[in-house]
Amino acid sequence: MELLWKLILLLSLVECLEGSGVLLRPEFTKQPGSVVFPLQPGENRREVVFSCEAQGHPPPFYRWKLNDSFILPRPGSHYSLMGGNLRISHLNKEEDVGIYQCLASNSFGTIVSREASLHIAYLENFKTQRRSPVRVREGQGVVLLCGPPPHTGELTFTWIFNEYPSFVIQDTRRFVSQKTGNLYIAKVEPSDVGNYTCVVTNTVTKSSVQGPPTPLVLRVDGVMGEYEPKIEVQFPEVVPVAKSSTVKLECFALGNPVPTISWRRADGASFGRKVDINKASGVLEIPYFQQEDAGVYECVAENTRGRNSAKGKLSFYVYALMMSAHQAL
Repeated sequence: MELLWKLILLLSLVECLEGSGVLLRPEFTKQPGSVVFPLQPGENRREVVFSCEAQGHPPPFYRWKLNDSFILPRPGSHYSLMGGNLRISHLNKEEDVGIYQCLASNSFGTIVSREASLHIAYLENFKTQRRSPVRVREGQGVVLLCGPPPHTGELTFTWIFNEYPSFVIQDTRRFVSQKTGNLYIAKVEPSDVGNYTCVVTNTVTKSSVQGPPTPLVLRVDGVMGEYEPKIEVQFPEVVPVAKSSTVKLECFALGNPVPTISWRRADGASFGRKVDINKASGVLEIPYFQQEDAGVYECVAENTRGRNSAKGKLSFYVYALMMSAHQAL
């Protein structure tokens, strides 16, 4: 009976407090946001702070999760709490990357924040080992491999020919893939002989590193005769593309004579609106992708010795809908 009266009194107190506008159960006033941390080579400052703040009565206490496991900020740990905020010092790109969530609790309940991801963008140096010469016959096609070093974050690629600032200029005969970093020469000429160095730039950290030079040498056992195009750069069979994003498809072929590259929709439909087709660089660019742009695209490489083609399907999806479905799961 005494317990029942205590419960009734407690409920009455709760109703009284709620009626007076006092918030009991925690409610977030600030939630963490996702972070991409640019880690520069040799940088000592490696600290990230995730924000979290809630109100309630009694005042809530805070806990944090990383990838669904609770973080325990012990003395000497690189995790520490400042109010509800989580401070991570001396970032470790193997251990600290992941999904973070803040939990605010008091005697009336617990609330969980939205997910906030931590990504660390970095670019390491190439290995300093030398690269063996690549020997080809005049008229033959060749691929020079970049082999970018360990990294996270989007990369861009350029190639130095012999010495800086002499860069390889892309045209119908030479192509630099922004997917792999490799340099493709459709038909080698004597003027191509020299040293080639891949330069990798991280678009997040803005840092660049150079690979070891690759010597390109002409063989002396004759000139390569004419042959039909061989497509060496092509896009995947299925490419999911988010609404309103920009998609770039790469296509390039080796061959003698130098192949020409053209694009078409395999279903016979027209491109319908402005699409950037850069024949010199072997890239088809579709800005502001819409549902009508979805379908099968075909790259065609031709010369006087023959024809070759590659196809791939662009599938349309709405990012917001995909995220909602993922969160519902």
